Amino acid sequence: MNDITGKRTTLRYAEAEGYVYCKAETIEKVKANTLPKGDLFGVAKAAALLGSKKTSELIPHCHPVPIDSFLVKFEILEEKNAIRIQTEAKSIGKTGIEMEALTGVTVAALVIYDLLKPIDKEIEISAIRLLEKKGGKTDAQISKFASGSNAKILVCSDSCFAGKKEDGSGKIISELLIQEGVDVLEIKIVPDEPKEIQETITNWTKEKIDLVVTTGGTGLGPRDNTTDTIKQMLEQELPGVAEVMRSFGQDRTPFAMLSRSIAGRIGKSLIVSVPGSSNGARESMTAILPAIFHAKKMMRGEGH
Repeated sequence: MNDITGKRTTLRYAEAEGYVYCKAETIEKVKANTLPKGDLFGVAKAAALLGSKKTSELIPHCHPVPIDSFLVKFEILEEKNAIRIQTEAKSIGKTGIEMEALTGVTVAALVIYDLLKPIDKEIEISAIRLLEKKGGKTDAQISKFASGSNAKILVCSDSCFAGKKEDGSGKIISELLIQEGVDVLEIKIVPDEPKEIQETITNWTKEKIDLVVTTGGTGLGPRDNTTDTIKQMLEQELPGVAEVMRSFGQDRTPFAMLSRSIAGRIGKSLIVSVPGSSNGARESMTAILPAIFHAKKMMRGEGH
C-alpha cells in the first residue's frame, strides 16, 4: 500500500456506472417483478452497499476508506435490453473513493447476473467505468489555481547564512512549488535579522511576486524574529492559512502547536512563513498547496 500519511484530508467524490445486457423477455419479467429469485433491485442495491464497504478487503492495495455517502441507482433501458447501474460515493479522507464506487457497480452487476441466470443464459456484464472523480490534489478545479504563478523563497537562518548549515527547507519548498507549476524565481538566505527580512520582503512585494515564502524563525528561540517582523508588515492577515498548517502538522507531531507560522497579504503578494525544519516546511506547504493560490483570484476581485 502506498504511504498516504502526507496527504490532506479532503472531500472525495466518485461516480461509476456499468451495464447488464439480457434478452427482451427478461427485461419484461424484471419490469413485472416476476423473477424466480424475487426482488432484483432491492437485493442488488444491498449487495452494492455491502460490496463497497468491503473494497479494501477485496483489492490488496486499497486503503480502508470511510464511506460517508453511497447512492445506488438502476435504470431499465428497453431499447438496449439492458439494466444500467450507477453509483455515487462521498468520503472525507486522504485518498480517493473511486474503487468503492466501481466495486459497488461490479457487485450489483454480479447479483443481477445471479438473479437472472435461471431464466436467461445470454446475460452479459459490460462497460463498467468511472464517470467522475473529485477531491485531492488531482482535482482540476484546485490544481489550476497555481497555474502561471511565481514565487520567491526567503530562508531566515543565522547558521545557513554563516555557512555552518546547509539549507534544506528552502530547497524542499522550491521542489513542492515547481511540482505545482509555479515558477520559483529565487531562493535567498539571510540571517534572522528583522531589518534584512523586512528589506527583502519589501523589495519582493514591490516586484509584485505572487507568493513569498519564508522559512525559519517561527519558533520560540531568542533569535526567532521572522514571525514578529512579518506581522508588522502585513496589510491583511490570513489566520486560516496558519491554522491549517498547524492542524496538518499537529496530526503528525505534537510540537506543531508551538509553531508561530503566519500568513497574509502585502499589496498583491501573498506572504507565508513556515518552520525552518525540513519536515515542518514540507508539511506546512503540503497543507496549503495549491489552494493558497486561489487568493490571487480573490484579490483581483474575481470572486470564488
